[in-house]
Amino acid sequence: MKKYLRITPEGTKDFLFAEASAMDDICGKIEKVFVSRGFQKVITPGIEFYDVFSIPCSGISQESMFKMVDNKGRLLVARPDSTLPIARMVSSRLKNSALPVRLYYKQAVYRNNPTLTGRRNELMQMGVELLGVKGLRADLEILSTAVKAISSVANDFRIELGHAEVFDALSKELDIDDDYKEKIRVSIEGKNYSALNNLLDRLEPCKAVSAIRSLPSLFGGEEVFTKAFEICEDTNAVEALDYLHKIYDSLIPLGLGDKLIIDLGLVQRNDYYTGIVFTGYINGIGDAVLSGGRYDDLLSVFDAPMGAAGFAIDTDAVTIKQLADSDVSYSDKPDVLIFAQDGYEIEGINLVSQLIEGGTKAEFSTLPTLEATKEFASKRGIAEVKVVG
Repeated sequence: MKKYLRITPEGTKDFLFAEASAMDDICGKIEKVFVSRGFQKVITPGIEFYDVFSIPCSGISQESMFKMVDNKGRLLVARPDSTLPIARMVSSRLKNSALPVRLYYKQAVYRNNPTLTGRRNELMQMGVELLGVKGLRADLEILSTAVKAISSVANDFRIELGHAEVFDALSKELDIDDDYKEKIRVSIEGKNYSALNNLLDRLEPCKAVSAIRSLPSLFGGEEVFTKAFEICEDTNAVEALDYLHKIYDSLIPLGLGDKLIIDLGLVQRNDYYTGIVFTGYINGIGDAVLSGGRYDDLLSVFDAPMGAAGFAIDTDAVTIKQLADSDVSYSDKPDVLIFAQDGYEIEGINLVSQLIEGGTKAEFSTLPTLEATKEFASKRGIAEVKVVG
């Protein structure tokens, strides 16, 4: 049998040296935002019971989960999502906490993506959950925190904002089953106009069909609302549009300008979203690096009904982008290498400490000779070797 001793599994990678430093830098900046806004850190197990993620509204297919069995024959999975474990935690260990509860996390999630898709099976995420509160203030707090978090690691970004109830309200007016609704949703999400038109052409023409057909094109600024209210007039989607317009107007003082975009074709895959939904993009990264929204019904599944909203940031993607920027450096190379002659080792170590305290990146040579130390410095590109003794 072939042994895989020198490679990593598909969809995973090692983070080395500058990559690890960049990851720490990115996560540190985001964490500073979360802590400054009163969110408290939690860590959930990397292995959870399958039941936590098998609820109908999870939006996570069983095929995408890495599964295993414990010593009692119970089905376990490697954590594919962080929101559901936090919902479990709040409904049990934090059930008597004063509400609202502000939580944040930094942990990996695991998804069993098909091979050859280029997607990662392990990715680091940071995110927040605001639980036990609903309404405009809570939504503005989540959105403004998302803006602060993404702006702490990127200047050229955009936030796309939508509302789950726009599509849900319109689709409820159609005589279709859940499978047909999901096909329509996927077509809207992918902005696949051809597939969407084919699906809608089979339905009886009505106001809702016409409105759904237009959702993928309702993308932009303030002007989107004028067209959306006209298209959705006399439908149940108007209430959601009114609320979304209020959210948009409230965010204007943040000075986001064209960084804030309304996207009524934003129909998230996770079925538990009940209100605002949003994604964040950074220029140079094709996929969204931030996604979230309101999910007021999710905690009811865990017998702890309460309002909830949150978002997650793909810190792996941000790190890879940061490393590709030519004006950013995460060098682990010291400025000076200290070599101590025999009997002067402690003096050399003390000198390293003094240099570091003075702001110089210094390293103590553990090699046995000055010649070997100089050769090592040359290979590493270290400019200076100091000799003690």
